[in-house]
Amino acid sequence: MIAQIRRYFVAGILTILPLALSVYILLVLFRIVDGILGRYLNVYLKNLLGFYIPGLGLILFIAIIFLSGILSIHFFGAGLHLFLGRALARFPLLRYIYPSVKKVFEFVFSDSKLGFKKVVLVEYPSKGIWSMGFIANDGYAEAEEKTGKKFFNIYVPSTPNPTTGYFFLVPKDEVIMLDIGIKEAMRLVMSGGLLNPADFIKEIKR
Repeated sequence: MIAQIRRYFVAGILTILPLALSVYILLVLFRIVDGILGRYLNVYLKNLLGFYIPGLGLILFIAIIFLSGILSIHFFGAGLHLFLGRALARFPLLRYIYPSVKKVFEFVFSDSKLGFKKVVLVEYPSKGIWSMGFIANDGYAEAEEKTGKKFFNIYVPSTPNPTTGYFFLVPKDEVIMLDIGIKEAMRLVMSGGLLNPADFIKEIKR
């Protein structure tokens, strides 16, 4: 009886808490964004027209995002990102934060394959321990010539930020190929191993 009650209680927690936390995060983000842009505009509307518009700041924020996207694609192209990268490189902290954050958002929202060719396993950091990595390219020619081996350029990402990691030249006969996709592997890395690709597919189908 106690075991059954505990099972129901845990199931309830797993159902309610993720939903409540998601709603809470959305409400906090709404208040932050709406407060940044809407606070002063709503004061102006209140004084001028006698009423204010809830969510005006969020609406303006979304409009600014769309406008930035239109300008970036149709007018500035890659030059805008290049300009921002060079401008922010002048600031000591932002020069390190901006590129990593940009890459994370590119991964989350982009449909591209991130430039990687295949998901693999490599024996790292010691014998018998395996790390998930990505083939970035065939091996460096000079290294292959001087060692007499054929390599893959392997990128092994860090958890939970896959934009940082390690680069290795790994002999091709020591690399184990995996059948999962690049993005599924990235989700596994970002979740710290909690979310396997099969688990992600199950969550989507629910």
